[in-house]
Amino acid sequence: MEGQVMYDYLIVGAGLYGAVFAREAKEAGKKVLVVDKRPNIAGNVYTEDVEGIKVHVYGAHIFHTNNREVWDYVNRFAAFNRFTNSPVANYKGELYSLPFNMYTFNKMWGVVTPEEAATKIAEQRKEISGEPKNLEEQAISLVGRDIFEKLVKGYTEKQWGRDCKDLPAFIIRRLPVRLTFDNNYFNALYQGIPTEGYTKLVERLLDGIEVRLSCDYLENREALDREAKRVVYTGPIDAFFGFRLGTLEYRSVRFETELLDQPNFQGNAAVNYTDRETPWTRIIEHKWFTFGKDEQGNELPKTVISREYSAEWKPGDEPYYPVNDEKNSALYRQYRALAEREEKVVFGGRLGEYKYYDMDQVIAAALQKAREELT
Repeated sequence: MEGQVMYDYLIVGAGLYGAVFAREAKEAGKKVLVVDKRPNIAGNVYTEDVEGIKVHVYGAHIFHTNNREVWDYVNRFAAFNRFTNSPVANYKGELYSLPFNMYTFNKMWGVVTPEEAATKIAEQRKEISGEPKNLEEQAISLVGRDIFEKLVKGYTEKQWGRDCKDLPAFIIRRLPVRLTFDNNYFNALYQGIPTEGYTKLVERLLDGIEVRLSCDYLENREALDREAKRVVYTGPIDAFFGFRLGTLEYRSVRFETELLDQPNFQGNAAVNYTDRETPWTRIIEHKWFTFGKDEQGNELPKTVISREYSAEWKPGDEPYYPVNDEKNSALYRQYRALAEREEKVVFGGRLGEYKYYDMDQVIAAALQKAREELT
């Protein structure tokens, strides 16, 4: 019957936040409807199969966490491999280890002991005295001029589309400097990639739950709202309010993905291009997330690479990274105040909270919100 309340929860967005909340609501005996304007589930963690390779369509997603509850939770829905993120930096053909560690310092300066490396960094830091006034000064005060010039400057300027002297210092509050030969980028207790891909993980979270794809909530809001008692909204918070206070800014990313008829393009999952002249920020070679093998353990004869280009976001583009500067943070606080007056709606996730979230943080936040709502 038209206008009849059919669901306890309408969840807008079939990404990690929406899928986790939906699973918890279903297990609490609630009737749930999930809608997503994309033709597929899984939001930005969506993976698709190309020649046996799990391709991360919206950029590399490497699961890492120190939160045992979250790790146990995701392992209910997927088996994870032991992938460890060890990116390589390519500066005009010179290759360096990331994060900055003894391999990096040995290649950069020929130093062999941690003491020699620490002395060299301390020497170069002296260039900056007083409070750093911008990102360039902040970075030099942390790692010195040589590492800044080769491994920070070009990459950061491509990432933000601005000169390092014009970027605020707070963007690089800290740069990890390890006086060890540890190449593990994430200092996390638990790390890996779902062996069947993230799409399968989200599919299992949504098992038994009604999902409507290619359904734009904002275009069908009145009809959809009538169907549910509560709404969990994970889309952009400013779009929910019709951008009435202005538009929140993001950085966007553009991908050029190609299938290559060769078994190995770069020998690593991620290579960052840290010079300013190379137009892309990094190249991902997806097969190395699963050690070059398919689900059956067979060597994969082809490879898929994605070049990533950082881009200024404009309305209509895919929003990736919130620009959490003072102007945007102030605007978000105004939208947050409007959101708090929406008694029927819960705002969550990266876009709903205008917040950079790692995957484990998204899941933890969704579990916490579900506890508050459902108990």
